[in-house]
Amino acid sequence: MTDTDAAGARPADEPAGPAGSPDIPGPSDKERMRERWAAVRRRDARRLGPARWGNTIRERLEELTAAGAEVYDLDEPADVYGNRIVADLEERTAALLGMEAAVFFPTGTMAQQVALRCWTGRTGDAAVALHPLAHPEVHERQAFSQVSGLRPVRVGGGPRQPTAAEIRAVEEPFGALMLELPLRDAGFVLPTWEELTEAVAVAREREAVVHFDGARLWECTEHFGRPLTEIAGLADSVYVSFYKSLDGLGGAALAGPATLVEEARTWRHRYGGMIFQQFPTALSALIGLERELPRLPAYVRQARVVAAALREGLAVSGLPWARVHPEVPHTHEFQVWLPYEPEVVAEAALRQAEETSVALFANGWSGDAAPGLARTEVSVRAAGLEWTADEVRAAVRDFARRLPAPGGGR
Repeated sequence: MTDTDAAGARPADEPAGPAGSPDIPGPSDKERMRERWAAVRRRDARRLGPARWGNTIRERLEELTAAGAEVYDLDEPADVYGNRIVADLEERTAALLGMEAAVFFPTGTMAQQVALRCWTGRTGDAAVALHPLAHPEVHERQAFSQVSGLRPVRVGGGPRQPTAAEIRAVEEPFGALMLELPLRDAGFVLPTWEELTEAVAVAREREAVVHFDGARLWECTEHFGRPLTEIAGLADSVYVSFYKSLDGLGGAALAGPATLVEEARTWRHRYGGMIFQQFPTALSALIGLERELPRLPAYVRQARVVAAALREGLAVSGLPWARVHPEVPHTHEFQVWLPYEPEVVAEAALRQAEETSVALFANGWSGDAAPGLARTEVSVRAAGLEWTADEVRAAVRDFARRLPAPGGGR
């Protein structure tokens, strides 16, 4: 979910056009709410974690030029088909993860399909064990099976990581185990270090390769108490994103053995990922590695302060039920659940932002988990470091006052 989706849950039906013009549709409810949120952003409302991707094109270009000069020689020639700045980004990524090599991809979806296609080709088993809430199962329109000929085998369940016992109990062979760290749709949750090492060990016992979906792996060092090289070193290969944690324009990398990376370059071309020039995306990734990566542990620590204050504020707000999940965030992102339809809480969050210039909940609200329950994601970034626990508690009390009595309708 994103700030631009903060209009809330499902798009409403298109309303009729203005009187006398039945064939001219007016803006949808979702479009109107997006316009209202855009106005909130223009007023620079206070938020916990505004990402820069919501800025204007001019702002992003200006920032790319200014910050880019600090991390790369902008007088160097631009890349052509993955050389120069893209190759430099690949080398830096491999070094940060402690891997032999890395290859840049335009998307993580492509990177992971290629990685697992390569691995399962080597093992001779197209089955990939993964959690039911893993990204390829929820967000990629069955790309594993429809595009890459892979066969997902579900392991584990619920809002938690799969356990070693569950991996051991899978009744059929699988060529690869994919672990999403953190598991976003379960609440950005991580296993303990001991649980992770046990899960990897069981996969090895079953002669399967281990691949980490590390879209947000950059965020995990504080929870595990281990450096990136040690975390990534548990796996045979790792995918990382350059925009989910690092505020880049997009892009991803697959890191692992040099032989795998070379094979992945061939499949990247076959999948249409051999793009002529990618210097803006690569430059933004280098900026993220330089600026955002060192800040992530502080964001995680502050997210724990914010989550505790949210729980306390919700507890005294008069709501019969509310939940922050996980109670102690594993990364700088977590979920909040409230007993309302998503449209109701989305409107309350927007009105708070419009009337007070405090956007406590600036991400969208989903109602796909259960009727009468709304869920949003909270992300704490640099701006969130300025919030005190008292300010969070005050903001959540103000937000709760804008909600109708539970069960009172929409």
